[in-house]
Amino acid sequence: LEQLIRGHLDNDYLVFLAFSLILGAAQGLLGLPLNFYSGFYLEHRFELSNQTLRQWAWEGVKGILVGIPLMVPMLLALFYCLRAFGADWWLPVGIVLFCFSVVLARIAPVLIFPLFYKFTPLPESDLKQRILSLCDKVGMRVSGVFLFNLSKNTRKANAAFAGIGRSKRVILGDTLVESFTEDEVETVFAHELGHYVHNHIWVGMAAGAVSTFAGLYLTARLYDSMLSAFGFTAIDSVAALPLLGVLLGVYSLVTSPLGNMLSRSHERAADRYAIGLTGKKEAFIDALKKLAKTNLADESPNSLVEFLF
Repeated sequence: LEQLIRGHLDNDYLVFLAFSLILGAAQGLLGLPLNFYSGFYLEHRFELSNQTLRQWAWEGVKGILVGIPLMVPMLLALFYCLRAFGADWWLPVGIVLFCFSVVLARIAPVLIFPLFYKFTPLPESDLKQRILSLCDKVGMRVSGVFLFNLSKNTRKANAAFAGIGRSKRVILGDTLVESFTEDEVETVFAHELGHYVHNHIWVGMAAGAVSTFAGLYLTARLYDSMLSAFGFTAIDSVAALPLLGVLLGVYSLVTSPLGNMLSRSHERAADRYAIGLTGKKEAFIDALKKLAKTNLADESPNSLVEFLF
């Protein structure tokens, strides 16, 4: 494939981008049946999705269109580091990835999320006053508490704390506000405040940075030692880069349970905080049970599934 592309392009960076584009498109086509089955067919079979096939397809296309301008600079930075830093490429790549994650966490709530959902300030109500009162209790200043039209895609309910710095905000799915009592919504909001109070976004980013640097270092060493077995002599050989992708994928697969364990510990801490802040234990239990029922969650998963996910 690299030789075929070089028959049309001379610049190494353009060859690399074309190579990545073709492989990415091939991977997308191979994965399309599974994505359709899991993301559209199953969601409709169990009456969770509100999307038509056209809407589902457009969301996927929109995701690709948003992802390309984010991924292209990252890919070019990776290729540059492979060429400029030799065997030590992993260090500058790790720095670039960390900086990228910080910037993305900052801009995603205000620039990227609105491309997929419509966000509106929570209307004046008793619920809003309760939420603002909780914010005052913990000394949290947010750019706003927003409703988003989750119902355009699904019947599931959800809420989240997103962003860092001035972009931090709490977002509540319209399905949550419409289907849950005010006490239940208040405790779910308090759970999201727990993530803020315990700095879970920053802790998660720090843990992610450590994992990224460790993974890049191990991958770099394995990649360098395995090149000759596949007939390559240079780490920046375009045709050799899928091997790098496979090694990074294996590392991510093996270490994902560790990241999930951290996530679960954060969720338990936020649960405890929600009960302590509101004093509404029964309302929070009811909210969690209702969320599980609404989202068709498995309340008693197999132990292997629990470990992996």
